Amino acid sequence: MVRSSMAPDSRPDKPRRIARIQFVAVSILSIAGVINYVDRGSLAIANTTIRADLGISATRMGVLLSIFSLSYAISQLPMGVLLDRFGERLILGVGMFLWSLTQAATGFVKGFASFAAARVGLAVGESPFVVSAVKSVHDWFDVRDRATPMGIVNSCTTLGQAFAPPILTIAMLAFGWRGMFVLIGIPGMILSVAWYAFYRDRKDVSLNEPEMAYLETSGRRSEPSRITLSQWLGLFRLRTIWGIMLGFGGINYTVWLYMSWMPNYLEAEHHVSVAKTGLIAAIPFSCGAVGMMLSGIIADFLVRRGMPAIRSHRTLLVTGMTCSAACTLLVPYVPGAMGAAFTIGMALFFTYLAGNSGWGLVQSIAPRGFVGTVGTIQNFGSFICASFAPIITGWLLDRTHSFHLTLVICSMVSILGALSYLLIVKDPIVLN
Repeated sequence: MVRSSMAPDSRPDKPRRIARIQFVAVSILSIAGVINYVDRGSLAIANTTIRADLGISATRMGVLLSIFSLSYAISQLPMGVLLDRFGERLILGVGMFLWSLTQAATGFVKGFASFAAARVGLAVGESPFVVSAVKSVHDWFDVRDRATPMGIVNSCTTLGQAFAPPILTIAMLAFGWRGMFVLIGIPGMILSVAWYAFYRDRKDVSLNEPEMAYLETSGRRSEPSRITLSQWLGLFRLRTIWGIMLGFGGINYTVWLYMSWMPNYLEAEHHVSVAKTGLIAAIPFSCGAVGMMLSGIIADFLVRRGMPAIRSHRTLLVTGMTCSAACTLLVPYVPGAMGAAFTIGMALFFTYLAGNSGWGLVQSIAPRGFVGTVGTIQNFGSFICASFAPIITGWLLDRTHSFHLTLVICSMVSILGALSYLLIVKDPIVLN
């Protein structure tokens, strides 16, 4: 599906109602992104304390961390179809409430089995979030304006990772790790009600002529049709689909490694206390948030200057992932906890510079009615890859008592992802 391009100054003014819908969507999604990743990073912050309290080895903790990413990956497959059929208002609203309720319930687990069940519930609840954001931005923004709002939402998820260490450390020291889980589950339940009350899916809004003109400036859009089973299965026969799954796998492997084990890395390799880890661990993800925001600005700038959207996103993906791999290789050789944190920060800066364009690429290559489906398939493949990061790290840590080899593996996976975007992902998706 190829969309025509227009001169930068040829589009109509943005209608007031469209601007209001955009503001509501991006605002709530941004807050949800912070909450989502604070919740997602909670186990990594309490890693050492929970292992000591429940008698869990590093390998079994790696399994708990991987259970989330694997369950999240599997949940993506039906979630894409559900989003395209029922819309993000309902599906994300229910998912947000479920993940928050499950997070609160984690404070009452008794052992490994109940902890694993709670991680599965958290994963299922969080599974519609990212693709709901992609679908919402795709439906309510013109193609030349999409990368920036996606950058805002994605940078807020990264800020959630940056806020998580100090916030969760303070909560854990004040209320214990069980009280921490209960406390951080409450805001998401409140926000889920706000999302359902104030957001509207595009299919449920009757647009007038100026509003349609604004949204369709970059090319005529046909009404989305519901994806059939044969079309869904047909997606897995396309090289572009396999390319984005493998490519984004390199991004999520890197993110999940650092999000799962970075606090423990600082404690083990640089002998940082739990309290100080919470502060130092905020540095890398703050750098990632800057990379995420900058990615959106650069991508929109390139598209407005005439570069095809697919090419601009692929350029940022390949460049970012390659630079991230180089930074990851340097991490064990940098002296001091602060030096290591800033080097990890540069790795995450480039990873998130690429990551935002990964979602921009989905919006550029997928037909309008199938953005949610294609996005969840990408997430499925990438989180299958990411699910290996925590368990491989835990297994190697039990045997080598070092993070060196895990960082080398992470760098290699990132390079392979960049090669996937460079050599495999080239053409828009066309469904028959």
